Amino acid sequence: MPYVCIDETRLYWSECGDGPPLVLVHGLGSSGRDWAAQVERFADRYRVLRIDLRGHGRSERAQGPYSIAQFARDVAVFLRRKEAAPAHVMGLSMGGMVALELAAGAPALVRRLVVVNSVADMRLRSWHDVWVYASRRLAVQALGMRRVGRLLARKLFVKPEQDELRRTFVRRWAQNDKQAYLWAMDAIMRWSVADRLGRIPTPTLLVSSDEDYTPVRAKRRMAARMPNAEVAVVEEARHALPVERPAAFNATVEAFLPDLSS
Repeated sequence: MPYVCIDETRLYWSECGDGPPLVLVHGLGSSGRDWAAQVERFADRYRVLRIDLRGHGRSERAQGPYSIAQFARDVAVFLRRKEAAPAHVMGLSMGGMVALELAAGAPALVRRLVVVNSVADMRLRSWHDVWVYASRRLAVQALGMRRVGRLLARKLFVKPEQDELRRTFVRRWAQNDKQAYLWAMDAIMRWSVADRLGRIPTPTLLVSSDEDYTPVRAKRRMAARMPNAEVAVVEEARHALPVERPAAFNATVEAFLPDLSS
């Protein structure tokens, strides 16, 4: 299996295709496996690379606590080691935060940026925020990953015909290391790039599902603060957009990356 060792931690990665590099960064509790439909669609034109962030998938857990900055550093080192910079970088949810952090801290490594169902500031600002965070953390500790996975699956994939997606989600979610998941969750709640959005020069596409956890207007506010960003909305979709509606999502990304030389 291909691994890259960064800060004494072995991180799993995979590669498919040839062309300009396209790096896919997964979300919390996920792994590179959830980008399968994107690899199939883009590998005939791009060098598609996936990396499992520390504590996720087949990567080592390493010692916490984690931070979004550390995840972004891992991706930056990975890009340099694999001679894949500058790359198109696409991230979902927490992976979108990692992508934004990377673009803010090392813009020379990022050619174009696709941020999916993500926001620029996750810091706890109200008692409601604290309650939501504490409830989620307590649920993981009390119920375990599989039972929490079942609850999340019913929220992410609500249609009767999505039963297979729900089963796959629960099976993969149950494989998460509980402590690593909590470290990553804590990292999200400490993170913000809001005061650096105006310094991200990279052409950016903010993709939002119409039924995402955060409303479309939040993504539009982000785009308004960035010098070179636009928003695309996919209808009848929820948070796990690349898995739930891969054809619509892939077409949206293709419209943003039409020129392989760009």
